[in-house]
Amino acid sequence: MELSVEAKGMKEVMKFLDDLEGVAEEVIDKALVEGAKVMAEYIKQHLWPFRDTGATVKEITISEPFTENGTRMIKIHWKGPKERYRIIHLNEWGTVRAPNPPAKGAIQRAMRVGESKYFRTLKDEIEKGLV
Repeated sequence: MELSVEAKGMKEVMKFLDDLEGVAEEVIDKALVEGAKVMAEYIKQHLWPFRDTGATVKEITISEPFTENGTRMIKIHWKGPKERYRIIHLNEWGTVRAPNPPAKGAIQRAMRVGESKYFRTLKDEIEKGLV
């Protein structure tokens, strides 16, 4: 990214930096969304063999980017009419009665498998946004 600035005073420099920060946040947000789409696809692929009605896969949702503790983030969660968010934790970690459900660890495996493509997507999107 090539930047040029001609500033005559501190106010102009501060305004330039504020404008630059807004552009950087937009680029990061776009990268986060694209990366979350990649990761959501990996999660869908890893959960698909365990489908019954398909609601767990259909209800995967990506949040809007947000700031938490000074860091831009995005969440992948479950939201929909079948309320699958209630049983995702049970499927991922098991219960006392069913310590090893068939889908145990599927989300964690998906995240481990998709990690390199996720970070590559973030890098590519940030580079595209800064050109």
